Amino acid sequence: MRTDHLAFFSSLFLSRLADQILLFLVPLVVFQTTQSAAWSGLAFFVETLPRFLAFPVCGALCDRMSPLKLLRISQMLRAFVCIGGVVAAELLGGIGWLVALSALCGVLTTQGLMAREVMLPQVFRDDRLEKVLAHAQIADQLGMVLGPLLAALALGWWPWQGVVAATAALFLLADAAMGLWRRVSTVQLAAPQSVHGQHWAQPIKTALVHVWHLPGLMQLIVLAAGVNLVVGVTLATSAVMVTGQYQRSGDDYAVLQMAGAVATVSILLVIARTALPLKTMGPLSYVCILLGGLLTAYGTGLWSYAAGFLLVVGFDKMFSVYIRSRRQKVIPAADLGKTTGVIVLLNNLTQPLAGLVVGVFAGQGDTRQVIIALTLGAGLLGAMVLTGDAWHRLRT
Repeated sequence: MRTDHLAFFSSLFLSRLADQILLFLVPLVVFQTTQSAAWSGLAFFVETLPRFLAFPVCGALCDRMSPLKLLRISQMLRAFVCIGGVVAAELLGGIGWLVALSALCGVLTTQGLMAREVMLPQVFRDDRLEKVLAHAQIADQLGMVLGPLLAALALGWWPWQGVVAATAALFLLADAAMGLWRRVSTVQLAAPQSVHGQHWAQPIKTALVHVWHLPGLMQLIVLAAGVNLVVGVTLATSAVMVTGQYQRSGDDYAVLQMAGAVATVSILLVIARTALPLKTMGPLSYVCILLGGLLTAYGTGLWSYAAGFLLVVGFDKMFSVYIRSRRQKVIPAADLGKTTGVIVLLNNLTQPLAGLVVGVFAGQGDTRQVIIALTLGAGLLGAMVLTGDAWHRLRT
């Protein structure tokens, strides 16, 4: 692999590794401290909602400012937020600082994700889009492979404050890798649009017009919302199910997370090395995610739960490649940031909603029933899209 490409993907990997450590810590530390599935679900909701609400603003910024500059600022600020949260926790105590710093880092992660999304077509303009997205997802998943494992190992040596401090160092390394990419790369990024005199709400208005009028975007949003219902409830309950329902250790939970990422990398390698049609990729990934959600709820032991978990997290990234490829093909390049930001917000609102539902209802009954209800809701959304497409074909 070329040096510039290696530096670019290394930065993505290190940033995801650090972000995944934070995502792993919050529900696990909260559950271990409170022994409450409800509090764990609410912590997941508080941790994830801000990052999704920030997508429209972050997307619009990427069309107005240099995405490279925004990416590097986000990585540096995440390191400072981690250090600030650790200092505050040491001085004042409480696990609330962990949730708060993770939520703030999540907003900055959103800015980094949007900046990379805008940069990818320019950095790899000569390569097949599905291949580029698959390689980007592989770097992302390698971070997810090692993140939970490193976090679990580090928690055996240090308190969560020490793990967060190490995470700050990873964000600094990610920024160093991006600095190396800029020095060795010959890519000239497109200059941001001039927005002199433009109303602050105009980017969102433009994005909403594209969502409503560009062919297929609304259907993609509904399908992604369904997928994220299942992914959200899986992430919000996985620590509870493994360490609570099945009475396994945090190390076992980390191994399950690692297995999920390995399965995902395997699927993404297939996508990168074969020209799998998009019309196959979308339905296949959606059905497998629904089956995985049902299996996590109906499974009778850890092995069946693990099989369902692997289906959900593995095929989630196949669906991500599908949806990103579809929207990159139809959204005008000049409006890619602002439109993608609004779309990702709409796509992902159901993920923190799933955590909120777990927080409200898991304490009143069986967590499995919550998983079943949300998975069936995702199936209903998929059926609505199929019915709408069939009705449209009949009318035309």
